[in-house]
Amino acid sequence: MFENQNVIRGLGRLSISVLIAMVALFSVEAKEVTISHQGLILNGELMLAQEKPIEEGVLLLTHGTLAHNRMEIITGLQELLAESGVSTLAINLSLGVDNRHGSYDCTVPHRHHHTDAVDEMVAWIDWLEQQGVKQIDVMGHSRGGNQVAWLMAEKDRSTLRKGVLLAPATWSEEKMNSGYKKRYNEALNGLYAKAEAQVAAGQGESLMEHTGFIYCADASATASAFVSYYGSDIRRHTPNLLKRIGKPVLVVAGSEDSVVGPLAQDVEPLSGEQIQFILIDGADHFFLDLYLEEVAEEVVEWLQQ
Repeated sequence: MFENQNVIRGLGRLSISVLIAMVALFSVEAKEVTISHQGLILNGELMLAQEKPIEEGVLLLTHGTLAHNRMEIITGLQELLAESGVSTLAINLSLGVDNRHGSYDCTVPHRHHHTDAVDEMVAWIDWLEQQGVKQIDVMGHSRGGNQVAWLMAEKDRSTLRKGVLLAPATWSEEKMNSGYKKRYNEALNGLYAKAEAQVAAGQGESLMEHTGFIYCADASATASAFVSYYGSDIRRHTPNLLKRIGKPVLVVAGSEDSVVGPLAQDVEPLSGEQIQFILIDGADHFFLDLYLEEVAEEVVEWLQQ
């Protein structure tokens, strides 16, 4: 159990069996749960805090772009929050794949849409309500943060209480076009026009082959998926959604985040009774190590207010 034998010697008369019993008493484990949604199996990791029945409330946790619910930032948050008495359900967005686990496989054709996540979160909220949960908080990281904000702005319901957006996605058309050109050495405009024309012609499910798509080079994506992720929609810039949310929202950003860029300039002017902004000095987009502990502390404090 311990690699350092000096630690064991220093424990004196405390036996290993007693230690194991103590760890079992205070540890919590995640349990996979599944639901059906639009012909797909969705899975999530449910971690209930010690002595906290599910009915007392759950934080629904959503990962970022093409990622999954067992990546370090998500599992770390679940463990830290459970230690502070917060139960969580970390969901895996299907991205159009049945019972998906792990990061998205870029060889699989992309048939998913940005807003599918909102519908899947609603399905999970339905499930939580069926379990008797009457207080649901929601939290998302990166693109998941934008999707959580989208949920709160357009799919609000009485059981939703508070939101937490961790390094939520930002967007501008210029940034999107220049980023695509830099990553794939190809102009986005022509590809988007082709995809949009196919959708207009009723061929939205036709595949665009050998195309750069999000993080996947030489990918296949349906025309409708391409339009969903690369269309000009101001809701993809999370600060624009904050103005439309009627529930309390905490936005957490890292000062060294080079993925979503500076959020303070767009979020701080909106701060007030409903919206709070916290900048964690030194943290990057993934808040590793001690920065994640700081995030968890801020989230717990926010939820307890």
